[in-house]
Amino acid sequence: MSRAADRLKMVLNHLDRSTVHVTASSTSTQVSSYYHNPTLRYTLDSDALSPEQRLSYEENGFVLIKNLVSEEDIDKFRMAFERICKGEVRVPGLLVMRDVAIAKSEFVPDQKAVSKLQDFQEDPELFRYCSLPQILKYVEAFTGPNIMAMHTMLINKPPDAGKKTSRHPMHQDLHYFPFRPVDRIVCSWTAMERVDRRNGCLVVLPGTHRGALKEHDYPEWEGGVNKMYHGIRDYSADHPRVHLEMEKGDTVLFHPLLIHGSGMNQTQGFRKAISCHYASADCYYIDVKGTTQENIENEVKEIASHKYGLDGSIRFQDTWAFRGRLVQGERTSL
Repeated sequence: MSRAADRLKMVLNHLDRSTVHVTASSTSTQVSSYYHNPTLRYTLDSDALSPEQRLSYEENGFVLIKNLVSEEDIDKFRMAFERICKGEVRVPGLLVMRDVAIAKSEFVPDQKAVSKLQDFQEDPELFRYCSLPQILKYVEAFTGPNIMAMHTMLINKPPDAGKKTSRHPMHQDLHYFPFRPVDRIVCSWTAMERVDRRNGCLVVLPGTHRGALKEHDYPEWEGGVNKMYHGIRDYSADHPRVHLEMEKGDTVLFHPLLIHGSGMNQTQGFRKAISCHYASADCYYIDVKGTTQENIENEVKEIASHKYGLDGSIRFQDTWAFRGRLVQGERTSL
């Protein structure tokens, strides 16, 4: 049995004995105790955000921090990515993904065959991104002092092969997460090189974080859609959009209900970014059965059961508890 499978079984045993599945009512008081200003819902008192940045996040659901991650660190993350793509290192639990347009082509052990690394928490160098103090300083302004890194990705958006499959449909990240409260979750997304409209920068709909979680599924796109790239079934196409053009090291932090996506990569190069979704360790798991999230629950459970050789008894929240890593404070619930 692999090291990752061993760890998953250990987590499952731990969850059966722990308080990780506490009810919303018993935890909401603990989580809400971090609030100091009742007029501000989405941010907490912190020295990290300026009043202007805090107000911008409250109104728009995102804030862009320039030059937050050093060029030296980004180059190290790039080298770690390249070693994985070349097969020089094996990372337990890592999901290596390729664009659907090149998935059936002859596999080449190189970064050109890889469109995304997901769940890199077992790679010490890549996971170091999630623990960078300059990032955690800002993250604490959204989660509070107990911080879990819940979901990790390195995106290597390929040049579009002519079928528009390098697009990422407009979506809300909360669709994938079976934990709450929503306002104590935040994503940190760092450009590993210049990103602009030509190579498929992030596109966000400001203010949509104040809405509800919408129904998601695979969009009916000609040319195909990448695995697990669900999109919102309906949203206003007339809503104002912001294209987040960023330089290497710039980092955007955004709310999990913010509607966002990315366009085609119309260049010949690959567009790289590294990201982590953080949550307060005081968050709690929820049952998504009977909700709009049930379709992603079934898909994730199927992948996890196949990947780790487990039967169908694995729970959606178990797959997230397995991925989660404490990066600051205490692991109190998640």
